[in-house]
Amino acid sequence: MSAQGYVTQGYSSWGPARISHRKAGSNQYNYDESAGEGTCSYIIDSGIDANHPEFQGRATNLGRWGSGPDHDDCLHGTHVAGIIGSKTYGVAKRTLLFGLKVLSYSERDGGCLGDNSDIIAGVNAVAKDAAKRRCPGGVFVNMSLGGGYSRALNDAVDSLAGRGIFVAVAAGNKNKDAADVSPASAKNVCCVGGTDSSDHRYVDSNYGANVDVAAPGVVVLSTFPDGRTGYMTGTSMATPHVAGLAAYLAAKDGVSGPGICNTIQESATANAIVDQIRGTKNLIAFNGNPRG
Repeated sequence: MSAQGYVTQGYSSWGPARISHRKAGSNQYNYDESAGEGTCSYIIDSGIDANHPEFQGRATNLGRWGSGPDHDDCLHGTHVAGIIGSKTYGVAKRTLLFGLKVLSYSERDGGCLGDNSDIIAGVNAVAKDAAKRRCPGGVFVNMSLGGGYSRALNDAVDSLAGRGIFVAVAAGNKNKDAADVSPASAKNVCCVGGTDSSDHRYVDSNYGANVDVAAPGVVVLSTFPDGRTGYMTGTSMATPHVAGLAAYLAAKDGVSGPGICNTIQESATANAIVDQIRGTKNLIAFNGNPRG
């Protein structure tokens, strides 16, 4: 599509603005008006506030696996969904959003946690649900979660990708090699590291050969439950920029499947991360904006 099909959103969150420009510093998000239309985006996380006005009726929760309440008690899943596809803060503003709750807040541990068995059940549920959905532009999955290496979890995620489904996963926030983390170490995922608004590597971002691309992940503004908004930091925030970008490119260019990760790498802004760790790809995701 020509540049005439592009929309400029002024005063955008810095994340979408960054991935639509070759250089840091813009507050405008430039994107093709197709905006992910016809795609389905699944968020395997802590659930989403499907009634948030920013989702414009495009969001649905598909269920809960594991203990905890049905609603998003971590803020996390709703925030991630907003980066993928909310009206104001999203990358793919017309994608359909489907939440699967596999994480819940733990007062004992002070964090949002889930068992691998429940996460695997959520992954399998995506495969079943996507098979009956009308998603002509393709199916996209975001997994902003991770833990120690798990062959079972990696196999489940790779099996999902084997169905032609794009899966973006967080590299993790432990400042260590992502090869030791699942599902970041799965073979057929798009593993995402984080950067800040000045193109520095997010200090806690995991690294290594498994990391395919980086995206904005520090002090990112997006949706919170109950109609609110707020800021969060982590590779959990970087990952939905890439999941949203994959859906965006699918709608714009008619491409789909796990191979979009290669497309994203090929079009990414190279050597912009000023302090990237050696042995880790120095790439920041870019949406192809011809004015970028």
